[in-house]
Parts: sequence; C-alpha cells; structure tokens
Amino acid sequence: MRLLLVEDDRLLAEGLVRQLGKAGFSVDTTPSAREAVVLGEQEDYRAVVLDLGLPDGNGLDVLRKLRTNHVSCPVLILTARGDWQDKVNGLKAGADDYLAKPFQTEELIARLNALVRRSEGRVHAQVKAGRFELDENRQSLKMDDGVEHTLTGTEFRLLRCLMSRPGHVFSKEQLMEQLYNLNDSPSENVIEAYIRRLRKLVGSETISTRRGQGYIFNAIP
Repeated sequence: MRLLLVEDDRLLAEGLVRQLGKAGFSVDTTPSAREAVVLGEQEDYRAVVLDLGLPDGNGLDVLRKLRTNHVSCPVLILTARGDWQDKVNGLKAGADDYLAKPFQTEELIARLNALVRRSEGRVHAQVKAGRFELDENRQSLKMDDGVEHTLTGTEFRLLRCLMSRPGHVFSKEQLMEQLYNLNDSPSENVIEAYIRRLRKLVGSETISTRRGQGYIFNAIP
C-alpha cells in the first residue's frame, strides 16, 4: 500500500515513515505543497496524509487541486487540535477524514487502514481470496487448514496487492510502484524473488505468470 505523506516537520515525518513502514505502507514524503500536487497527480497512491500548514502553500489548496484533477484516493488531513473550522473546511474540500495534532501513530494507522478498506468496499481488516485470508493487523496469511504464516513487510505488501484484485493482471512495474517509494532502488529481479517465496506458501497454481504481462492471483475455491 503506497502512501503519500505531506508534512514539513522533518522529525515527525521521519518517525511516521518508520512506523507506517512497519504497518505495511510504502511511504513517499514531501514538505512542499507544490511537490505534493505533482506527486499526487503522477503516482498511484492508496492514500494521502496531508498537513494543512505547509511552508509554500495551504494544504487545503493542495487538496482542492488534487480533487479538481480527479485524484480520488482517500485523503486524511492533519489539523491543529481544537480548530474545528479547519476540519470543516477540509471535509468540504474533499478530505475523507481528519486527525488533530498531537496524535498517536496507532490511531493514524488505524484510520488509514479503515479509509483504504472503505475505498475497496470492505469493512473488515481481512482480505479474503479463495482459500486464503490475509490479516492486515497481524500481517499474516491464514490457510484454509487453519495454519497461519507471519509475513515480512515486503511479502505482506506484495500479497495484499495481488489478493486485493484476484484475477487481475499486475505488471512488474505496477507491483514495484506499490512496494517501494521513490527513494528505494530495488533490483529488477526483486519481484520475481518475492513471487517465488510466496508461491512456496500458496502454491504455484495460485500465483500464475502471464508471459509478457505480469502476475495473477487465482482465487481457487
């Protein structure tokens, strides 16, 4: 799950990147309103966390531009505690949720997961596809025989992407975009390596290769 964090407090941003990474998000960060608009339009994010007070502009203007340009991913705004007008203005501008500073990172993560679930038409923290169930909170995969496997962060993100749309062909480039942020420099073979590892868990027939196109998760009953 790739996320854009727009926050000009460097220490806060660095801490959030670490915690969000542990929770299964791949995070791009920027302190700039101008760059936030560019990234929001160019990249495929599952959600945006947007601080309203930015050094080169207003976060509300960023939000309005994104919505005007048909960027529809969920946006959570960060506001000053007690400033109800910011919350109202943000929701009117197209925000999906808000969180007042200071906040607990656990609450931010819970709200983001809820927003992503809602955008995917789900109400539970489990992604089910065929005989498999992926638990977002535990970052684990449960088999139909009840056996549960704990996943690494990258395994979880990759499997979540595939299971979220069974039968859909994901190109290697699309998977790379969801697994890594702009600062990462993974090798070209990293997706193939992780696909091999996941096939050992779910079986080679469950994740198939469409030659020249990408990978498919087959929701076999």
